[in-house]
Amino acid sequence: MAVETIQREMTVFARRARASAGRIHPELSLVSYTLLGHLEECGGCRAIDLAAHYALDKSTVSRQVAALERTGLIERRLAPEDHRVQVLHPTETGRSILTQVTESRRAAFHERLADWPREDLERFAAYLVRYNGWSAAVTEDR
Repeated sequence: MAVETIQREMTVFARRARASAGRIHPELSLVSYTLLGHLEECGGCRAIDLAAHYALDKSTVSRQVAALERTGLIERRLAPEDHRVQVLHPTETGRSILTQVTESRRAAFHERLADWPREDLERFAAYLVRYNGWSAAVTEDR
């Protein structure tokens, strides 16, 4: 029963996150926000690296990257060590929007969790880290 409840609640969480992403910034879907955040965090990477990191199909990443480029949120730069390779980086506009969306999302989390006891927050955070730390490779072997 607990696993079914967890699965149901994670689905609700994902649906809510997708819906709120569009309200926060209309041009930034949850997937786009995630990819843009990763590019900022890692200092840029190739589209194929994004696909591998998030276990997404290359065509999905390609569509998201194209949309982010069209809206001026990311740009391609030649890799300094190999000019045949294009590395994706957030633009100034992309970084600015990412900051706005991140602050808005953080405020929403603070509001939603404001009355939770500190111990519950710490336990919840630890459980999320543990859950998200589970390697996809382990499940693919099964």
